[in-house]
Amino acid sequence: MEAFPFYHSQCILGEGPLWLEDKKCFYWVDIERGTLFEYNWLTKSTRNWFFDYKVTMVIESTRDHLILALNTSIARFKTDTGQLEWLVDIEEGMIKNRCNDGACDNQGRLWIGTMHRQHEYGAGSLYCIDSNLRIDKKMDKVTISNGIAWSLDNKHMYYIDSPTQKIQSFIFDEFAGKILFDKTAVTIPVEMGTPDGMAIDSAGMLWVAHWNGYGVYRWNPETGQLLTKIDVPAPQITSCAFAGEDLNYLMITTARENMSTSALEQFPSSGDVFIAKTEINGTATNKCTF
Repeated sequence: MEAFPFYHSQCILGEGPLWLEDKKCFYWVDIERGTLFEYNWLTKSTRNWFFDYKVTMVIESTRDHLILALNTSIARFKTDTGQLEWLVDIEEGMIKNRCNDGACDNQGRLWIGTMHRQHEYGAGSLYCIDSNLRIDKKMDKVTISNGIAWSLDNKHMYYIDSPTQKIQSFIFDEFAGKILFDKTAVTIPVEMGTPDGMAIDSAGMLWVAHWNGYGVYRWNPETGQLLTKIDVPAPQITSCAFAGEDLNYLMITTARENMSTSALEQFPSSGDVFIAKTEINGTATNKCTF
């Protein structure tokens, strides 16, 4: 399979792809430039907003606004007014850290990880924030907290701490919001790049963006088997999300961070968004309840 250019965003660190079915809009961020992008699927028009923070995640809320992660804080954002409302600081005072990837479970809780800005080993954590904005640290000694997804029956949570080269599977208690390590679901060989963001399809398979892996790889979390790869003409693949009315398009974000001049000449579309038509549909993402 092959991905094709979708939007020439030239992000330093493109991340956080998100599809909103109600608005028929696709969102993503450039972490380093503090930019939130919105692409309207119907009008084919684009809007963006700029923040004086590293914006790392965008999530849909049940209350008709977006949830953003900015530095170490979580905020509500209304695209119609541009109003930003601060909610909670996850790691107050830890100025060398920032938030990274996040996702909501089927109860509307937000799971989000942090990391050191210079990638210091074990300096980050994984947190869960409930509808009352209570923060519960679920895991510490995380280095680069990335992809989070849940099995179709919500009995397992899949999680990536990128430098481990693994997708971990946890037994998930959806009502209590508790996790218990189950097994390493997938181990990614280093020659395939490093696992980053991910999405899950309607067959329960994981689509994982591989940093320095030139593509998105589809893995079976039950067997650890590689099923297919979507080739992307850029090395630094950061994340992916299903989009479109039938969720049969995979939107892929990329980066151009720290790439040499020669590498950028070879891969000039690094930092852009790519699109691939998939033979299987994705699943809708959960909404946040705050």
